[in-house]
Amino acid sequence: MTSPHDESTTPDPTGTEADTEASTGAGSTEADETTAAPEPAPLLTLRDGVPDVVDTPEGLAAACAALAAATGPVALDAERASGYRYSSRAYLIQLRRGDSGTWLVDPIAFGSHLPQLAEALGDEEWILHAASQDIPCLREVGLEPVRLFDTELAGRLLGYPRVGLATLVEQILGLRMRKEHSAADWSTRPLPRSWLEYAALDVEVLVELRDHMAAELVAQGKDQWAHEEFQHLTGFQPTVRAEPWRRTSGLNKLRGRRALGAARALWQTRDEIARQRDVTPGRIIPDSAVIAAASAMPTDRNALLRTPGFHGRGADRYSSRWLAALDEVRTLPESQLPTRTQRGDGPPHPRTWADREPVADRRFKAAREATLALAEEHGLPVENLISPDHVRRAMWAPPATRDPEQLAHDLAEQLASYGARPWQVGLVRDALVAAVLHGDEPVPDPEPETDPGAGPATA
Repeated sequence: MTSPHDESTTPDPTGTEADTEASTGAGSTEADETTAAPEPAPLLTLRDGVPDVVDTPEGLAAACAALAAATGPVALDAERASGYRYSSRAYLIQLRRGDSGTWLVDPIAFGSHLPQLAEALGDEEWILHAASQDIPCLREVGLEPVRLFDTELAGRLLGYPRVGLATLVEQILGLRMRKEHSAADWSTRPLPRSWLEYAALDVEVLVELRDHMAAELVAQGKDQWAHEEFQHLTGFQPTVRAEPWRRTSGLNKLRGRRALGAARALWQTRDEIARQRDVTPGRIIPDSAVIAAASAMPTDRNALLRTPGFHGRGADRYSSRWLAALDEVRTLPESQLPTRTQRGDGPPHPRTWADREPVADRRFKAAREATLALAEEHGLPVENLISPDHVRRAMWAPPATRDPEQLAHDLAEQLASYGARPWQVGLVRDALVAAVLHGDEPVPDPEPETDPGAGPATA
């Protein structure tokens, strides 16, 4: 993972803060109320030292033989070069299994093709942290999970308020992890020794962490939930956005469809250059430059390079391409310019429902309240209980029947068609049935306003 120690947070599942009030009983003193900072947890270190990078056929054969001969699940991690490279390819893969030790494999040295490693791992369970970040780049090199355990997702299901790897390791195992190389450029060659130590530490205790969390899942009765979630993750595919240019920072500052068209054209030009050079687009020109040029619409090189953000080699070297993109937008007919909002196949934003579809609005609000209560009851974030998008879609266009039993059946099938897992459907189905029926109930007329200064009515 590129930033394995970044902290992911979830709302406090209880909705309350820990009681931190100091005692105010008789005899308390300032010294009593001042507590010393706790001793830091011991630093996690490598049991076997820093391993060498596997970048030769002989080294890969040794790694595969050792991993295949070991037993138990495989701890895996991958390092990318997010923020430096356009691609999301893996530049280092860390593996640890049983008594085989830790192996650091450079996939670039093998043309990002590792069939021997895939064969060595077989169908053994993988242990990953934030699996959705690493599965795509591991898949690119031929590594496909059959079974997995995601320690971040397990932390969410267990109700941990912070599920970053470093926090979980410290809270569960009592060991502190280093964080200094989380944003490194892992495409660097050769990799510094301190980076290799950092990378190896990411899989050093994943097996132990998995074992503790698996026991917690059983104790909380959530092991089947986790099994379904992990199995679902094995087929994870990143979302492909229909109009990714709309994520340009500052897009809301632009006025008019032609300015939006200019932002789209500049974004697409920048993306093409970044892909060709395999550098992150922001290193060509920043988003702020795209927005500034889309607003000003400069017509020549001098005006372009005076536009805020258009400085440095990327702005100057490709100035003719930026100007060509803007020239093309000037001649586009109105019908080919983008609209302010993206046309999608899903329901409109819920904030518009009260005016457009008040019955759907009542359904959605009842469903949201019910799912929040269920999430708190079961000690997990509401987005892990059920995808908010699934709820929106189901409440915007629920099954036609209002027979409670048939409605429950049809809603369950509808949620499953969106990708909801059986455990999720089982928990929320009845609440969503009630929300649908609630939406259809007649809304009482508002009470007539009375004049507070008027006296009682007389016959």
